[in-house]
Amino acid sequence: MVLFYPNKQNRIKNLSIILCCILMVGLSACGQNESVSATLSDSTTLSVYEDSKESVSTTQTPDTTSQEPDSFSQADGAGENAENAGNSTRPSSSETTKRQENASSDGASGSQNGSSWKSVNDLLQHMTLREKICQMLILSPEQLTGVSKVTAAGATTQQALQRLPVGGILYNTGNMVSKSQVRTMLSNIQSYSKIPLILTCDEEGGRVARLMKTVGTTYVGPMFQYRDQGTQVAYQNARTIAADMRALGFNVDMAPVADVWSNPQNTVIGDRAYSDSFSQGANLIPAAVRGFHSGGVGTTLKHFPGHGDTVTDSHNGAVYVSKTLEQIRREELLPFQTGIDAGSDMVMIGHLTLTQIDPNEPATFSYRIVTQLLREEMGFQGVVITDGLQMKAITNYYSSGDVAVRAVRAGVDILLCPDNPTEAVTALEKAVSSGQISQTRIDQSVRRILTMKVNLGILTF
Repeated sequence: MVLFYPNKQNRIKNLSIILCCILMVGLSACGQNESVSATLSDSTTLSVYEDSKESVSTTQTPDTTSQEPDSFSQADGAGENAENAGNSTRPSSSETTKRQENASSDGASGSQNGSSWKSVNDLLQHMTLREKICQMLILSPEQLTGVSKVTAAGATTQQALQRLPVGGILYNTGNMVSKSQVRTMLSNIQSYSKIPLILTCDEEGGRVARLMKTVGTTYVGPMFQYRDQGTQVAYQNARTIAADMRALGFNVDMAPVADVWSNPQNTVIGDRAYSDSFSQGANLIPAAVRGFHSGGVGTTLKHFPGHGDTVTDSHNGAVYVSKTLEQIRREELLPFQTGIDAGSDMVMIGHLTLTQIDPNEPATFSYRIVTQLLREEMGFQGVVITDGLQMKAITNYYSSGDVAVRAVRAGVDILLCPDNPTEAVTALEKAVSSGQISQTRIDQSVRRILTMKVNLGILTF
């Protein structure tokens, strides 16, 4: 529409009105274009790759933490707090109260995701049976998501955690691309979990090093080569490994190896052990436990009650130990006992059949070994975890459901990577329903797991 006024003054007014209209239309158009541009940009950045084969796209509100594996520009800043945390010290087990009061700053609060937990018991009371059982599982990211190779945590991981809210994740070399990628992946997955996760890997040094060989953390050799250098070196090596792990977002290490390389024909343990002497091992292991704690991660003594005198590898089949209980008390158990006394957070049970102690069950399923020996005789009150349940020493003879029920009845708290996690959860649910396992027994394990998370600063209230 054109406005017309006969005199000069009105013509000026007419021109001003037209210019204002043009300016308003132009600004409106610009705003629409910016909105469209922003929408397109958000859709583009919301492509979340769990691996090179899978992508999940969404046009919802952008999640800036979910980036493609080769887009790590934000990760370096995200890792700064973790790097600083790696320099903190972790008190010994005798200072549990102080450790809880001074829990690390990156621990997730009990009020996250709208919750208002006040204590471990309060949280336990608000958990369903399925949530409790899932806390008793640590899985690989591939098991959790169904993706063949996971190098990031995005929508697929978030949805998987909603379906199966596990207690922790075990990472391997295939999950590691770069330091910034690992920081982002771990930060993301932690943010998706209602109850903060145990984030762990096998980082022993030497040939078992998931990070040193992939993302270039500080190299530490096989522990056996340092055996004659004393406790201070054992402490410092462990602290170095732990600080590097903590800087990337890990909070627990599957170390140290408390086995003693007492059989020269043993290759599965070999130079992973701290010593070939039981007394020397018993001297070095507690120093390593303290070093890992000082560097900021929890510890796992493995492989109870001792894998160092075997010839067979439990990855490949059944393993037998013929020593009597008195023999292992004098020998294999020494480094485990000193490691427990130093405050180790977890003890891993090896898939070993001790023919003179419990000839009918591997240690993983043996009440005699897990509860009577480890807990009652040796006084371990922390978390008991199985060795990997995908090993042939287990899968050749037992289903995942049978494994879960047998292990929990023996006194195990965490099932590490059961071959079929869903079957394991379902079997435990049915075992509780049928009275084969009591609700109280499940609560005992979950309370230990949550308490460990509090002690390590993973979970805070």
